[in-house]
Amino acid sequence: LWKQHPPSPPPKSGACVCGGFLYTAHRTTLAKHQGSYLEELANGKKPVQHTDSMGNPFIDRDGPVFRHVLNYLRTGELQLPDDFREVGLLRREADFYHLSELVEAVVEWESQRTAQREAAFLEMTDSHERSQGLKVYCSDSAFIDKVKGRLVQISKSRLDGFPEEFVVSSNVIQFRHFIKSEPGSRLVLKEDSTFLCTLDCLKLETVMLALKSGFKLDSVLYLYSTMLVFKHRS
Repeated sequence: LWKQHPPSPPPKSGACVCGGFLYTAHRTTLAKHQGSYLEELANGKKPVQHTDSMGNPFIDRDGPVFRHVLNYLRTGELQLPDDFREVGLLRREADFYHLSELVEAVVEWESQRTAQREAAFLEMTDSHERSQGLKVYCSDSAFIDKVKGRLVQISKSRLDGFPEEFVVSSNVIQFRHFIKSEPGSRLVLKEDSTFLCTLDCLKLETVMLALKSGFKLDSVLYLYSTMLVFKHRS
């Protein structure tokens, strides 16, 4: 008599190829969402239609974006880089895999990013009063950090970093016409320590940085000072 053995349990981890990219994950990760494409594939409910030369299941979908799908299954959170630009593609991929919660997370992430972009605006005020100087205000504190990251103070042959006496708040920098905090010190661009930052140079540098960051000039106001207003439209 032949001894009948029970069927072997499915492997705890597996590999699949998505769009030419090889991914490995624990089977419970793939099967986390009941009724999804990956759950049915991991549990054998859906037959494997295509394999690669090594016998791994092949999914003819976008390979690079699949890592975000897999990370969501692992953590339960959607974590995307700030410069992620394939939101529409990720939403379609989540819909293909029947991951409705991921679709909702993508839509929420996109709406939050849109709200942040719409709220961002920048004001640069060059006062005609010499005691006031140049004031940079931005509703997005990250842009203020970019300005600070571009400038450094040199004094006594050393780099001292950005002079904090010019920082009013996380959203405001106030540069005076006389920007030397001690004899012999000066502000320079971090990439070029020979470049002396006068207020005009600071204004030009801030404008260029704003344009590179996606801001667009919205209006110019003249009264007792010159005000440049930028808005983030991207």
